[in-house]
Amino acid sequence: GTKKYSVAILIPKKDKKTLGAITAAIAAAAEEGKTSKFGGKIPPTLKKPLRDGDEEKPDDENYAGMMFLNASSVRRPGVVDQELNDIMDKDEFYSGCWGKASLNFYAFSVSGNKGIAAGLNNVMKLEEGDNLGGGGSSAAADFGDDLI
Repeated sequence: GTKKYSVAILIPKKDKKTLGAITAAIAAAAEEGKTSKFGGKIPPTLKKPLRDGDEEKPDDENYAGMMFLNASSVRRPGVVDQELNDIMDKDEFYSGCWGKASLNFYAFSVSGNKGIAAGLNNVMKLEEGDNLGGGGSSAAADFGDDLI
């Protein structure tokens, strides 16, 4: 399939301001999609991107007390620090960093599935965090045993 850039965004449940903004953006996308994607009516089973980490990932301590969503883009997102300097080193922005994300929410209707998706625009690193893993392995680790 088409290659994508993606990020899992974890939001503490106590961050009511951010969660309120996301909920409002999802509702606006659903309202906009009512005529363009949903045939004039918002489906009662509409898939939404914001999910509860305690319910959906109870065995993953990283999701405890968090809401989460996955956002993606076929375009490489901008990745910057707090001074808006591009972060070019892939090891500088890793799974576990705290940051901000610029997202766009949009309606979709594909093969009977109807919902709201999160598009990834840009990210800003705010501070270091515990590395959550999932960043893949190094080329040396993958191919080190294959040397002739």
